[in-house]
Amino acid sequence: MNDIANLDKNCFRIPTPDEVFRDQPSSHKPRILMLYGSLRTRSFSRLVVMEAARLLEVMGAETKIFHADGLPLPDSEDVSHPKVQELRDLVSWSEGMVWCSPERHGAMTGIMKAQIDWIPLSLGAVRPTQGKTLAVMQVCGGSQSFNAVNQLRVLGRWMRMVTIPNQSSVPKAFLEFDDNDRMKPSGYYDRIVDVMEELVKFTYLTRDRSDYLVDRYSERKESAEALMKRVNQRDM
Repeated sequence: MNDIANLDKNCFRIPTPDEVFRDQPSSHKPRILMLYGSLRTRSFSRLVVMEAARLLEVMGAETKIFHADGLPLPDSEDVSHPKVQELRDLVSWSEGMVWCSPERHGAMTGIMKAQIDWIPLSLGAVRPTQGKTLAVMQVCGGSQSFNAVNQLRVLGRWMRMVTIPNQSSVPKAFLEFDDNDRMKPSGYYDRIVDVMEELVKFTYLTRDRSDYLVDRYSERKESAEALMKRVNQRDM
């Protein structure tokens, strides 16, 4: 410690396995919120999310799908708007998320981004996305690309989420579904199985210790300094 003079020793913590695995695991089903980025009547991002939800439920998770119909553009309405409140309540409920967007003009859709933009980094003293797991997927109208999932990863990191390593990109999505809107057997379907399996594993691994995993030295230090400033002021 003498060699690290810049450290505030009162705020510094050494990570240990005992701290990481201190809490008993929860017994309820993993709670997964699913967002998709299209309002089309036959939305392939919605169909992919529905297939993923079926898989998650077979794997023992509880899922809820948010439908963005009626969600206003960010900042065009107050946060009291019913669809905004619905979205934020679901985010608070969830322990993990799945984001699936079509790729449009080489990027995620505005509908996908609008949903994420309505999710705040903090609600009072609570950060509703911090430490929660995230799986990212996209559908393509043409050949396979990864622009949308790459952008979603950036947003997941910005929202302080644990974005899992695996991901899914479905090219020519219109060819991958039958007349009953069910996904046909393929390697693309198998990849979605992989992604959902990994999401459930990571959610089990992190949900009971997410507060510890995202506890940060800089924020502990900042909070301690704010407390000392408040305690030491002359007038209350």
